[in-house]
Amino acid sequence: MSQDFDYDLVIIGAGVGGHGAALHAVKCGLKTAIIEAKDMGGTCVNRGCIPSKALLAASGRVREMSDQDHLQQLGIQVNGITFTREAIAAHANDLVSKIQADLTNSLTRLKVDTIRGWGKVSGPQEVTVVGDNETRILKAKEIMLCPGSVPFVPPGIEIDHKTVFTSDEAVKLETLPQWIAIIGSGYIGLEFSDVYTALGCEVTMIEALPDLMPGFDPEIAKIAERVLIKSRDIETYTGVFATKIKAGSPVEIELTDAKTKEVVEILEVDACLVATGRIPATKNLGLETVGVETDRRGFIEVNDQMQVTKDGKPVPHLWAVGDATGKMMLAHAASGQGVVAVENICGRKTEVDYRAIPAAAFTHPEISYVGLTEAQAKELGEKEGFVVSTAKTYFKGNSKALAEKETDGIAKVVYRQDTGELLGAHIIGIHASDLIQEAAQAIADRKSVRELAFHVHAHPTLSEVLDEAYKRAV
Repeated sequence: MSQDFDYDLVIIGAGVGGHGAALHAVKCGLKTAIIEAKDMGGTCVNRGCIPSKALLAASGRVREMSDQDHLQQLGIQVNGITFTREAIAAHANDLVSKIQADLTNSLTRLKVDTIRGWGKVSGPQEVTVVGDNETRILKAKEIMLCPGSVPFVPPGIEIDHKTVFTSDEAVKLETLPQWIAIIGSGYIGLEFSDVYTALGCEVTMIEALPDLMPGFDPEIAKIAERVLIKSRDIETYTGVFATKIKAGSPVEIELTDAKTKEVVEILEVDACLVATGRIPATKNLGLETVGVETDRRGFIEVNDQMQVTKDGKPVPHLWAVGDATGKMMLAHAASGQGVVAVENICGRKTEVDYRAIPAAAFTHPEISYVGLTEAQAKELGEKEGFVVSTAKTYFKGNSKALAEKETDGIAKVVYRQDTGELLGAHIIGIHASDLIQEAAQAIADRKSVRELAFHVHAHPTLSEVLDEAYKRAV
């Protein structure tokens, strides 16, 4: 490092992306500082992945132990089950504290300088940090932006953080409303509908698009609707907007038809979770000091090496990773991007392979996918001149799933007919989030289903649902 710089790398934002980048940077010999104005660990650790999975784990046990029919099929009888909301909420909060402490300690152990305050770019290779008691100016050979994202609240929705709230408040589980509306049927809406119904709440799910779960493979979504929604105390609206939501007791929700723009109903519920996606937290980062503008949605434009770009060209010494780039708003994607950025900073050209990054919804049963949907693959095939095929296998034919009496679900693989290259995999079923990694690795390695069909899987395991899908493809 030149004497002209305080650090080789200054990272703004200590979420999962910034943390992963910092750890890798130190391993690569870079003197590194990380700046955080709020909670160490960012959204994932404090208001997202970690607390929500703790709630899903606890509420999932309640659901399982309350299902007398399922238990009796296994020869088990349980004489009632009780739980306390406070204890379940404490489980989530305790896990947040532990993971946050582990993350902070890992930075300290590797001698990453942690600076508390608001960090912003104040010029080329310069960062200003505004803290409670002082303002510091740091000279950095390289700057990485990891500001993350915040929940998106559409116009017309009144948030009071008690009766009308986002996932930021929902993970605290401060109440269990008798009747709660959830706006949106994506990952967040699905997971919280799972938690709330397991703990005895009635749910109304409101989706603006014509179909529920629009981001999932249609066949997966159809099964998910049957096992995650129709079988539970959930009513649904599709093709309607929640154009006005008034907080209070009760919460008033105005529903407007997406096509006619006419008000079709006024709902009165006890609470409302607004799960309408997330937007980048890219305000007040000082991008204008280096001539950079975000796109119209607020995302920072980057290339596949994670360099910030302006008019398609890299901005020297400036990098961005995570939700703020709008590539894949997933914690593990952010962490992977951070490592890729550091590799490029060190002169080892590396790119992110987004097709090989998996995603999951931790419902009961789980949903996971990686790569292209069937529709996306066919569109690519039309452009590049190949034909797409699919193969499916069912959990009801899997010995381990039968032993667990958890047979709802399918595994679907999407592949090229000519080369057999695996293009995508989609799973709904028990432990789908764990099963998907095998397919993700195969896609990363550009493996053919013909090769994969010869891999030997342990028996009896759930992994055989993918094994059987590969064999059916051949």
